[in-house]
Amino acid sequence: MNAHQSEIDRLIEQFDPESSFRRLAGIAALFVTVVSVGLSAWHYYTAGFGLENEIAHRAIHLAVVLGLVFLVFPRPKRLGGPWEWIVSIGLATFYLLMGWELIQATSDPIPTSAKLIFGIVLLAIAGLSLPLRAYDGSHKHIPLRDWVFAVLASGFSLYLLIFFDTIFLERPGEHTPIDLMVGVIAIAMVIEATRRTMGIFLPLLAIATVLYGIFGPYLPGGLGHRGYSVPRVVAHLYKGTEGIYGIPVGVVATFVFHFVLFGIMAQLTGLGQLFVNLATIAAGRFAGGPAKVSVVSSGLFGMISGSPIANTVTTGVMTIPLMKKVGFSPRFSGAVEASASCGGQVTPPIMGAAAFIMAETLGIPYNQLILVAIIPAALHYFAILFMVHLEARRLKLSGMDPAEIPSLSKVLKSSWHLFIPLVVMVTLLLMQYTPFLAAFWGITLTVLTSWIPKLLGPWGKGMTGMTVGPRALIQGFEMGAKSALGIGAACACVGFVLGITTLTGMGFKFSAWVIDLSGIAAQLVLQFDVFGWLQLNQVTILFGLFFTAIACIIMGSGVPTTPTYIILAAIVAPALAQLGVPQLATHFFVFYFGVLADVTPPVALAAFAAAGIARSEPMRTGTTAFRLSMGKALVPFAFVYTPALLLIDFTWGAFLVATVSAIVAVMGLGAAYTGHFGHRIRRPAFLALNVFSLSLIFGNAMVAAVSIPVVLAILWWHRRAGREAGEIKET
Repeated sequence: MNAHQSEIDRLIEQFDPESSFRRLAGIAALFVTVVSVGLSAWHYYTAGFGLENEIAHRAIHLAVVLGLVFLVFPRPKRLGGPWEWIVSIGLATFYLLMGWELIQATSDPIPTSAKLIFGIVLLAIAGLSLPLRAYDGSHKHIPLRDWVFAVLASGFSLYLLIFFDTIFLERPGEHTPIDLMVGVIAIAMVIEATRRTMGIFLPLLAIATVLYGIFGPYLPGGLGHRGYSVPRVVAHLYKGTEGIYGIPVGVVATFVFHFVLFGIMAQLTGLGQLFVNLATIAAGRFAGGPAKVSVVSSGLFGMISGSPIANTVTTGVMTIPLMKKVGFSPRFSGAVEASASCGGQVTPPIMGAAAFIMAETLGIPYNQLILVAIIPAALHYFAILFMVHLEARRLKLSGMDPAEIPSLSKVLKSSWHLFIPLVVMVTLLLMQYTPFLAAFWGITLTVLTSWIPKLLGPWGKGMTGMTVGPRALIQGFEMGAKSALGIGAACACVGFVLGITTLTGMGFKFSAWVIDLSGIAAQLVLQFDVFGWLQLNQVTILFGLFFTAIACIIMGSGVPTTPTYIILAAIVAPALAQLGVPQLATHFFVFYFGVLADVTPPVALAAFAAAGIARSEPMRTGTTAFRLSMGKALVPFAFVYTPALLLIDFTWGAFLVATVSAIVAVMGLGAAYTGHFGHRIRRPAFLALNVFSLSLIFGNAMVAAVSIPVVLAILWWHRRAGREAGEIKET
């Protein structure tokens, strides 16, 4: 177990920047523990006994979170050679220019002393952000540089809290030079905190949007807009409700943090191992058992972990060696784990953190969102299990040894108490109680039920799970806070994108580009439609979905699911809405493809983490993981064309046609890209399966009446041929 934990820690540090914590010791470790536990305790209390004023609550949350970021996370070293210096100098220059332009553009007189202090602070931030010293990830202490950053990162939120009445009640809408100077510091520290936890892509995107807001008049064509002064941009991002303290930080502070804390506490008591045991019982005896166990356990575990990479690593250290042992190649073993681990984000009843933001953005109850997500999630897992089954049959692999499969009665007898918090929490969500209250009772019952084996005395003998005493409670609260730091910083940074989008209408401009490009592509295709079978609107939507999917994968590369979804919902989703796609379908579409970025090369972090465990080539593992996720790539197209899959404009006829069509399409594409269905699938059959399977996404009953029999006939023929000639060896 220690070896497993050591491997988990190493891989998480390598591939998941959100969880690459310092290994502190001494007074620094004690201080971080006290603050982290305090942050978790405060969120736990507010979840059960009431929240603060909205802005105050978000400011308190961000003050502690961003301060802790610089104490917990070392300065990353992810860029080689001169690039680290080039990027760092670029960021430092941006901070200084923002400060200089603010001073020049502010009409109110600014005291010389204030200018001097402001200049010193900005120079300190710019200088300390440079990579002047070697990577300090192995240090057990906190450098002075990071103590300075921690104070500044906490300071801009504390400024709002201390002068709350003056700023928001006595002079609402009025921005003093001091307010704006603190706002520039806030922008710099949010960028540095996000860079520290997420890498460089998201900060560069945030800076690009800020510059876009300022230099609008100088941009060509449709890119241009009226432009906004530096003071206006700073005030909008710092003091407005659509910037740093916008909906993303609000959802993290009220929903996401609590569920991250619940997930950590639940893992502490042994819920993760229970999921693995149940998955082994359900799928272990079938062909390619360990791979199917990986799919099922990763789906269950992913619901509470919230991170595809952490999910991949935590379950992968157990499932990937078992897959290799029974005969799967290292590449395929890693790909199965990565693809399955990305499914937890879209799997009800406890989906990833982005689901709470989706519910808040769309203004729909969370319990309704759970129901809507059932069919798409089921299709995703059916696709992976189906392709795993085909691969196992191709390799003629058997299931797990019966001796390795635990007894259901023994598992339930030893672990039944671990279900109580999960069941209660899901029940409260379905009863439309607030998510943070559901999380409050989930955390409370996780602690209380962990004591059941001890309280039962002799009758509790043989029951599993760790008892959460004071030491374990502190450990869980500390890890819960640390695990939420990365997403907190990222959502504050995403506030820049949302703020500038609302200020400039950037989302509508992107929509116009997508619609124009889709229309041009559709017109070109229709020139070859000599029979008049295609409709302009349908083809335009198809290209719009295709271009949007590409944008989602690019923007989601290397960025966690939650900030990815927020960016896509603001910039990309409006394009689909203007094409006539229902709003719920547009958000699910960008959500699914944002998640898919974690297994899409060239930046497929979940697949790369799995490749590290499997000892396989990362890029090939990522390619195979994307192939296994073909069902997830197909499903969003299906529910856009047939919203009945999302219970939109629901009729049983449309729902049944769409469901059967989606299942057959998944089977056809799964067989085509596995290259085997009892017999090798050659080029003509491969092309036919692609054409007729893809035609099923349109949800047209007439098309389904033709395509479904064709796909099933091709599969039946190959299965029959396979009974006579079953060669097949691993490629």
